Amino acid sequence: MNTTNPQLNKHGELQHLLTIEGLPRDVITRILDTAAPFTELVHQEEKKLPLLRGKSVFNLFFENSTRTRTTFEIAAKRLSADVINLNINTSSTAKGETLLDTVDNLAAMQADMFVVRHASSGAPFLIAQHLAATKQDHIRVVNAGDGRHAHPTQGLLDMYTIRHYKKDFTKLTVAIVGDILHSRVARSQIHALSTLGVPEIRAIAPKTLIPTAAERMGVKVFHDMREGLKGVDVVMMLRLQNERMLGALLPSPQEYFKNYGLTPEKLALAKPDAIVMHPGPMNRGVEIDSAVADGGQAVILPQVTFGIAVRMAVMSMLAGN
Repeated sequence: MNTTNPQLNKHGELQHLLTIEGLPRDVITRILDTAAPFTELVHQEEKKLPLLRGKSVFNLFFENSTRTRTTFEIAAKRLSADVINLNINTSSTAKGETLLDTVDNLAAMQADMFVVRHASSGAPFLIAQHLAATKQDHIRVVNAGDGRHAHPTQGLLDMYTIRHYKKDFTKLTVAIVGDILHSRVARSQIHALSTLGVPEIRAIAPKTLIPTAAERMGVKVFHDMREGLKGVDVVMMLRLQNERMLGALLPSPQEYFKNYGLTPEKLALAKPDAIVMHPGPMNRGVEIDSAVADGGQAVILPQVTFGIAVRMAVMSMLAGN
């Protein structure tokens, strides 16, 4: 394991995908380039490739997420892997087994890859370190979302989507709107956009939902959505989690929508060819108006399609193909 970057081996190739932070630009670009031919599979009658034939991919979801788990499962099956889905909430960890005991038991079942989603920040890193320490680092780890920390494949599929529609990152102004404070998606997006050379990244949110060190991450902070959307090329909406709406951070969903919901009238302040993105699932009428979500500038469904291709790219690269 490369000690300076645990995600890369000594040849600079991807060994695990834990975070976008610290990933070199050429590695991110290689992932996006690798994903491109996989997007064509959708239109073919035979949708399977033999790149992961004989490999076992374990989906370890310690936190629910139907959409992310399903796209990882489809991606692995299209690469001909054997996929094992474990709903860990109802399994051994609920009976008191530690995270690393679970990992050791699954490793003993000849696992080749763990796709990990966990409510604790850093859990996938802990697993990767443990595998290295126990000489099992032939097993690859993909972070499918950890706590408030990172969601690298979501960040990568968002970059793929932007590149597909906008081609050149170095000429763009990108706005990220919503609960940036609690969002692992936003963190991954900001790291990826910065690494790929986006000159202006804007964070638009109420004061209560902006991290204190936001400017240090290289973003321009706006509390007025209309001001923040002026002249942008890409609008990336974030899902507002229900527990935040019930908490003290926001007055009410209606109030939030009035100030930070994306409506056709607010979108008109962006460039006429601006695209609208959302990681899903959407809260219509809270962070986004249905007229925008279903409108011509939304690329929310293509994001899902590209997400499968990007996850196929990551898995095939980790498997050495």
